[in-house]
Amino acid sequence: MTHWFHRNPLKATAPVSFNYYGVVTGPSASKICNDLRSSRARLLELFTDLSCNPEMMKNAADSYFSLLQGFINSLDESTQESKLRYIQNFKWTDTLQGQVPSAQQDAVFELISMGFNVALWYTKYASRLAGKENITEDEAKEVHRSLKIAAGIFKHLKESHTPKLITPAEKGRDLESRLIEAYVIQCQAEAQEVTIARAIELKHAPGLIAALAYETANFYQKADHTLSSLEPAYSAKWRKYLHLKMCFYTAYAYCYHGETLLASDKCGEAIRSLQEAEKLYAKAEALCKEYGETKGPGPTVKPSGHLFFRKLGNLVKNTLEKCQRENGFILNPNQKKK
Repeated sequence: MTHWFHRNPLKATAPVSFNYYGVVTGPSASKICNDLRSSRARLLELFTDLSCNPEMMKNAADSYFSLLQGFINSLDESTQESKLRYIQNFKWTDTLQGQVPSAQQDAVFELISMGFNVALWYTKYASRLAGKENITEDEAKEVHRSLKIAAGIFKHLKESHTPKLITPAEKGRDLESRLIEAYVIQCQAEAQEVTIARAIELKHAPGLIAALAYETANFYQKADHTLSSLEPAYSAKWRKYLHLKMCFYTAYAYCYHGETLLASDKCGEAIRSLQEAEKLYAKAEALCKEYGETKGPGPTVKPSGHLFFRKLGNLVKNTLEKCQRENGFILNPNQKKK
């Protein structure tokens, strides 16, 4: 699936020294601060390291977050927060709003922002893996697993941590609940794309593929709707991608539904279903062009040039022609084959 998944850029952050002269005393406390600084730097390095794999990412994230918990939760495991929670100022940019950073003197803000980047890394890893030629079954499973992990992280941040922020996220910022929800839904949709590709490869029943495609299209529509109230200046490109994927998978649903109808000798209904698929595929092609011309965050992918995209166009055309031939035979039962 080279050039298939749209990806917004990673969040950038300012360095943090974790030096607290006069506050931190003793070798043990100093070691914790040094470990925090080095584990944070290591995690940030891995985000852009193409040799990084999920195991490396998990170990690095666990190392940093386990230390950061000391700045969030009290050591006696009571319900009270740590006295160190507001000692450090953290700065992070947003995936959509360019290099304009947000800053909060709150360790929870750091936890959510870094966790957000970890989730983004899993989506980018899945995209790179899916872009390989002749992807194996195990690699397809890894893509699916990575997207599910990313969705789980985004969901956990939204439900368990963003409500604890003292300063709520501004509209259009990454930590706003609508934006996180859009990322969750996109991950779910893309994970299901892997399931659809596998179902087609294994030649599962057309009715099952149509149902999966329709559900995937609904995921993309829901994600697009979630972003509808954001400023077009930074959301238009992402929304074009979501819209074209919605049209593409709706076309898939109509195409395979048409095959199901044809198998039941409902040629007239099958033709109407395939004609609808033809219209939606043409719309998806047009949206691919519009997406490529729309300015916004993230590199521009080229879904229309991908084999998976082009295959659908041929499948719709061939299946529609088959339906029309079958319908002709039904209408003219005495006609001899030439």
